Amino acid sequence: MEVSPPAPLPRHFVLHKPYGYLSQFRSEAVKEAKKRFLGELHAFPPGTMAIGRLDEASEGLLLLTTDGRTSDAVRGPGVEKEYYAQVDGLVTDAALAQLRAGVAIGRPGGGQHQTAPCQARRLAPAPDFAPRTRRVRDDRHGPTSWVALVLTEGKFRQVRKMTAAVGFPTLRLVRVRVGGEWLGDLAPGAVREVAAFASG
Repeated sequence: MEVSPPAPLPRHFVLHKPYGYLSQFRSEAVKEAKKRFLGELHAFPPGTMAIGRLDEASEGLLLLTTDGRTSDAVRGPGVEKEYYAQVDGLVTDAALAQLRAGVAIGRPGGGQHQTAPCQARRLAPAPDFAPRTRRVRDDRHGPTSWVALVLTEGKFRQVRKMTAAVGFPTLRLVRVRVGGEWLGDLAPGAVREVAAFASG
């Protein structure tokens, strides 16, 4: 009787997604033919999938795995995701209170979504991230400030929509934590393989 070889063990990766990359490995869309994909950053094994997404202009922590059950668990309800957002203007206490309580944001297909209550705080001093490959903007356009948001939901472009809804559009967005896994000092484009993701 022929014995099947054992299934390969799941593999898990922590990536600092740089600005300008899509959170996928390929695309059939003609308009995305010249985009940059995750496979340019590391030789991931076949079957690797990103757990959730960061949009092309966003940066920071992206978790990847070859195991669907791990992906489902990390994307499950209640898993915290923490973002640092550089916003246009000096964020006010009133705006932070609105963010904490939840705000109405647009849905991709129309209508409104009321965001769940979240944690929101001002970051001072500003986080010490490496300069973005494309400059955010010139200081002559006015002051900016940084806020930290901790969410347990992940709607399309949610953080950007939330800060815009309270009058402070996001200029730069970096995800720094998913559950118990932190970005730490991982450089943009760098990948770290882990035995398992840290729990929250």
